[in-house]
Amino acid sequence: MNDISVDSLILKLHDVNAVKFGEYKLKSGLLTPIYIDLRVLVSHPNLMNQVSSLIYQRVQEESLQFDSVCGVPYTALPLATIICSRHELPMLIRRKEAKDYGTKRLVEGSFHVGDTCLIIEDTVTSGSSILETAEVLHKEGLKVTDAVVLMDREQGGAEMLEYQKIILHPIISMSKLLDVLLAAKRIDAETDRTVRKFIQSNNTFRPKEENGSAVPAAKRPCVELRRGLSYADRAALPNVHPLASKLLKIMEEKRSNLCISADVTSAKELLQLAESLGPKICMLKTHVDILKDYTAAFSQELQTLAEKHNFLIFEDRKFADIGNTVKHQYEGGVFQISSWSHLVNAHAVPGPGVVKGLGAVGKPLGRGCLLIAQMSSQGSLATGEYTKSVVSIMAEEHSDFVIGFICGSEVTERPEFIHVTPGVQLKTGGDSLGQQYTTPEEVIYSKGSDIIIVGRGVLEAPDRLEAAESYRKAGWDAYIKSVSQTSQ
Repeated sequence: MNDISVDSLILKLHDVNAVKFGEYKLKSGLLTPIYIDLRVLVSHPNLMNQVSSLIYQRVQEESLQFDSVCGVPYTALPLATIICSRHELPMLIRRKEAKDYGTKRLVEGSFHVGDTCLIIEDTVTSGSSILETAEVLHKEGLKVTDAVVLMDREQGGAEMLEYQKIILHPIISMSKLLDVLLAAKRIDAETDRTVRKFIQSNNTFRPKEENGSAVPAAKRPCVELRRGLSYADRAALPNVHPLASKLLKIMEEKRSNLCISADVTSAKELLQLAESLGPKICMLKTHVDILKDYTAAFSQELQTLAEKHNFLIFEDRKFADIGNTVKHQYEGGVFQISSWSHLVNAHAVPGPGVVKGLGAVGKPLGRGCLLIAQMSSQGSLATGEYTKSVVSIMAEEHSDFVIGFICGSEVTERPEFIHVTPGVQLKTGGDSLGQQYTTPEEVIYSKGSDIIIVGRGVLEAPDRLEAAESYRKAGWDAYIKSVSQTSQ
């Protein structure tokens, strides 16, 4: 195969419509004046071979050290395959979802815990696709330090990856692409200006300092994918659901990761709890169907208190039916849950239909959903492969509505997902009905959760306000300890 320069490659990519100009809608809904579609490479084997050679050339130039190679599915898979086959390099394949038979693995291939894997990608905008692949590899005990990409759109992906301890090595930058196409008169000056303005105005990486200004690159800390980031850091990350961002900001502002489980049967008592404990909490969990005196006026009063004290309402409905049924349960009936509750939760047993049904109602209202990945009851079946499927199949594929999990410990390193843990008390133990209790420090610091749900520990205390403050402080101290420890 003949050698090819980057300039020549750019012109060839334009020739085969891998680079298009006009108005195109991205997955995020944003309209862009340039679209990079490298999927067409599979129909041009000679060009795909040339691209693969340039990627491997960059690997050699940077003297990258690794034990295996993984291409981000799906466009980068053939590129990684060609590189590994031609140079006899071990390759791993990351599945989009786990199989329900055989090994049920998300990473196929032979490797050892502690190995370093090099990621190959076709295009980078925010860096999220590389981070998703890195997370899957991390869960298998692999390290990721570098990623090579054909096209960097220069919209914050390199900075985000550096923020997450992954160095990006691009073959082509957006600036270079525009320079070459303009010089070759493939585009005019107006198109060049329009695209550059769009790229500059749509940077996906905007961490903030305390004064609100962007953090200079030299000051950006290197942290793990999730642990070590503050709630405020995570609220500002790209691809974070607006409701998740709001919740994380509330937690940071109120110095509280406490959710009170208001398992009372009187609407009046529930409102009293919201009024008295509202300043201490980030979220109030309700079981509206156990109230003996529910009225529409109650839900309106609860919303008013949530705004007054700046907390979210989480109706612990645990939806677990087919999509059409949960849709009606969510928006209709006596309770009309979607009209007043910011968050609901759902079991994953029915499959993706339950999320689609709830999302059809909740997404237009800006609501969110927590998937039940694990439970705090003794003998729960929500473990192992079930939990992995909740994350990889249900949550990651529906992150425009699913903002996190009900779980006992960290189930994903992706920072946009919030972990909420029930069954928390200041002393460990259990009750006669199988509920298992863990402490705030164990939940937040040791197990990597974000929010503690406390019920009886506060409701049965002689002084509920004093008890809530004890839990708020314990949860917050565990969070500060976790962030400080991981950042060192």
